[in-house]
Amino acid sequence: MELTSPAFENGGMIPARYSCDGDDVSPPLRISGVPEGARALVLIMDDPDAPMGTFDHWLVWNIPADTTEIAEGTEPEGVPGRTDFGNTHYGGPCPPGGTHTYRFRLYALDRELDLPKGARKKKLLQAMEGHVLAEAVLRGKYSRAAAS
Repeated sequence: MELTSPAFENGGMIPARYSCDGDDVSPPLRISGVPEGARALVLIMDDPDAPMGTFDHWLVWNIPADTTEIAEGTEPEGVPGRTDFGNTHYGGPCPPGGTHTYRFRLYALDRELDLPKGARKKKLLQAMEGHVLAEAVLRGKYSRAAAS
């Protein structure tokens, strides 16, 4: 399974448009190679470099398994979780300083999850245990200094 974006290369710089310094819209994402038998997808975007520990920017589960694209500035069909911004939608890179790496992690599951809207990542990860068929990661970097 693969997760890519036409907006930035894996390991490359995320354009400011997708950050708090720009329009703060989600980047376009492309999904391929979802395994047969997958019933749902999960998307988690987080920042493991955050000073207080990993910061969650975007959580969505029960995305239809046949999804091949998430258009720029849109939320995928599915159930949104509560981010560390305290809301249930995409929040772009906004590091307090330095360059941070952001992970867009995609999981293919063998079933849909019975979690309510607004659940946090800890509950999401617990619900996913034993149901992950495949995983893909797209990494992007962002620096506030580079955005000015």
